[in-house]
Amino acid sequence: MFETENKYYQENRDILREKYIGKAIVIVGDTVIGAYDNIGDAYKETIRVKAPGTFCLKNIPVDPNDAYIEDHPRISPIRRFVHA
Repeated sequence: MFETENKYYQENRDILREKYIGKAIVIVGDTVIGAYDNIGDAYKETIRVKAPGTFCLKNIPVDPNDAYIEDHPRISPIRRFVHA
């Protein structure tokens, strides 16, 4: 699940970090379709136009030491959506 999105994120990590630092981004395929202040807002806004499971959420942390922590899928406490 989310192979294309994860590959895009990995290959563009530094560019995404520069552009979206401190934001939660929504990725579909190889395109960022939204940037929000937090994962909860990203999810709530995106499910208005996309079905759950059809988009990938990523945090772009402010602290560069945290920049590479979010490389594994996990279940979020917010409505149990998968965060890849």
